Amino acid sequence: MDFVPFFYFSSILVFKMTTLGKTAIVLVNTGTPNAPTTRAVRKYLAEFLSDSRIIELPKWKWWPILHGIILRTRPAKSAQRYQMIWDEKAGSPLMRYGVQLQKDLTDAFARKNYSFYLAMRYGEPSIRSVLHQLNAEGVERVCILPLFPQFAPQTTMSVYDEVFAYYQQSRSMPRLICVRDYHTHPRYIEMLAQQIEQHWQEHGKPHYGSKAKLVLTFHGVPQRCLAKGDLYQQYCEETAQLLRQRLELSARQAPLTFQSRFGKQEWLKPYTEPSVRQWGYRGVERLDVIAPGFAMDCLETIEELDDRVRRAYLRGAPQGGQYYYIPALNASSKALRLYMRIVRDYIRK
Repeated sequence: MDFVPFFYFSSILVFKMTTLGKTAIVLVNTGTPNAPTTRAVRKYLAEFLSDSRIIELPKWKWWPILHGIILRTRPAKSAQRYQMIWDEKAGSPLMRYGVQLQKDLTDAFARKNYSFYLAMRYGEPSIRSVLHQLNAEGVERVCILPLFPQFAPQTTMSVYDEVFAYYQQSRSMPRLICVRDYHTHPRYIEMLAQQIEQHWQEHGKPHYGSKAKLVLTFHGVPQRCLAKGDLYQQYCEETAQLLRQRLELSARQAPLTFQSRFGKQEWLKPYTEPSVRQWGYRGVERLDVIAPGFAMDCLETIEELDDRVRRAYLRGAPQGGQYYYIPALNASSKALRLYMRIVRDYIRK
């Protein structure tokens, strides 16, 4: 008779300890070199370009190209690009904004039993090092939050490849909550719209049409990925359409383009830089450019969109032509409100 009550109350105690234990939310971004040097960039690119989700070629075919050509020539050029965006104290923008967002979310959920961690798919802090820390601390519940709004094998799935590769070698595993995407989340669309409206308040809202455009540019992927069943392009189009509806703009006023093409193969079209250059030659007097797929500004937005693509437009633009890059949400109050909502929505499920 004494055994039954003891078991009953012990079960309640264990249940409470489990359900009331700490929940860790791991924010995951692509990554960044540790320094804007050729050596650091070479190490970063070696990891990045060795991922079979990024380069879908057999190793016997790809590795001689990677180690024999690319890692001998590209790191020095990429290091120069990183030097353009690097802060001597805070490092790369991606790391700076990631650390700030982690801190702000920690403060926002101070009264909850949540903790936030930052991890990078490539570079440091690595996904495996963060999961190892959580495993050592005995965290019962882990939410993986890739900071990629649109699901893609090259980003989101690559993150989960690494997550599950770690647990395949582990003797324990917490309850995992996996965020797949948030490309149509109402809060995401609203925060993007407010970012654009803030830009209009500062620089004026043009009459978008033949003389002005709001360019919605997303990171591209090889065209062949669509034939394999990838839906990334569809997700980008869904985001663009929802954002247009919220802003009451048409596809002609707010066209969608794809950027950051790598290699000679065909990627998703239309390409951002050639499109922008062509609009300049056609007499478009103002371009407002935003990259909804980037949670934080990085090399592809600062060096590419805010510098190289800007120069491509201005070379052929009419006298007095205007080009504005609208920053990503980064670690702004809008970003904080977005991820607070996403965390609440997923943790409740």
